[in-house]
Amino acid sequence: MKKEGHILVVDDNKAVLAAVEMLLKPLFAKVTTLSCPDEIRNVLRREETDVVLLDMNFKAAINNGNEGLYWLGEIKAMEPETEVVLFTAYADIDLAVRGLQQGACDFVVKPFDNGKLVSVLERALRIRRSKGSPETAVPVSAEDSASLMFWGTSPAMQRIKSLVEKVAPTDANILITGPNGIGKEMMAKEIHRLSLRRDKPMLSVDVGALSESLFESELFGYMKGAFTDAKQDHEGKFELADHGTLFLDEIGNIPPHLQAKLLTVLQRKQVTRVGGNHPIPVDIRLVCATNCNLHERVASGHFREDLFYRINTIHIEIPPLCLRTEDIWQLASLFLDRYGKMYGKPDLNLGPDAVERLEHHTWPGNIRELEHAVERAVIMTDSRTLGAQDFELKEQKSDRSHLEDVKVDLVEMEKNVIQNAVARCEGNLSLAAAELGVSRQTLYRKMKKYGI
Repeated sequence: MKKEGHILVVDDNKAVLAAVEMLLKPLFAKVTTLSCPDEIRNVLRREETDVVLLDMNFKAAINNGNEGLYWLGEIKAMEPETEVVLFTAYADIDLAVRGLQQGACDFVVKPFDNGKLVSVLERALRIRRSKGSPETAVPVSAEDSASLMFWGTSPAMQRIKSLVEKVAPTDANILITGPNGIGKEMMAKEIHRLSLRRDKPMLSVDVGALSESLFESELFGYMKGAFTDAKQDHEGKFELADHGTLFLDEIGNIPPHLQAKLLTVLQRKQVTRVGGNHPIPVDIRLVCATNCNLHERVASGHFREDLFYRINTIHIEIPPLCLRTEDIWQLASLFLDRYGKMYGKPDLNLGPDAVERLEHHTWPGNIRELEHAVERAVIMTDSRTLGAQDFELKEQKSDRSHLEDVKVDLVEMEKNVIQNAVARCEGNLSLAAAELGVSRQTLYRKMKKYGI
């Protein structure tokens, strides 16, 4: 896979710089680190920089983010096309609003999650390249997505793979559901890779994390002078994803009055920037994701029914990792290879006792928890073969009570899956059975069991 992009990391904590550099070097063409922000201007003059990861505080006596905002302004003044991601230990939404309104494209809160940081920087790079000519845009290539997507061998995932291959080439809106940490964004990237829009950008937005003051300006853009510190016109995510794919994560957490604004844009296929008067046509393929049960939220009045049907042309429900035991050791091996290379420990392998322990853990955090467990084991091990003792997994309740809890959870999950399938198929049990990959007789038996 060809590495692309120059990332400049500015942070006065040398331990953070070293950790971020180790994380990013295998993923981007060039990573430059600075412990003093005074050198930023020299780097920007000397070479083209795509993304700056900028700490908000550099002096022990100053921790209100003002110095970071100052350097954000300097960077945007020198290189308006360079994207800036803010790096802060203070999860202050007011500071985030100020930074984003002054031109930053995103922010990451310390202590940071490796996957989240990489995802944000990759998205910033795509935005940066999409501002140039079509030749310099950074699409999600077939090679890139194929190397990241893991289907496994479980029957459930094989059925989903077949469905994705059928619907990806269409422009149908897709809703992906499943528990946290299961890989919904990765699934969205695979859908984009297989779509007819694969040569155009895919942009991801965690809409559930956007405050009300940020929602419209981030999604729809704003005009110069629309509010304090709006010093230049700003394209929203809909415009940046034009002719490509827009992925809206945590769609179920949007307040009802903002749902109405999103629905209007989807119906009219045009956006009006904050402070603007002229509608701008947009052509996007929409993929949404949530860990909520949207049927229940619609029934309770917390989610608009018309928006639900607008985003839910095709529904893909990813099962939790505890229902896909046969995929666990394969995923663990994939992460072992990835982090072994990253931390200079190639040729690591899993011992039989390690595989047994991993397969008997219930993984409440799903794939994300498994990935973090493998990464930690790789960092700490001094052996080429990882054993059960190398994996520090959170202790569960007593075996009997824990297994009973898991059993109850799985029964409830199966009931919800069947209810959702029957609802999507509008009561057509033959279609519902086909979607679930079971016979009609099995579906009848399950529905009788659960009183559906």
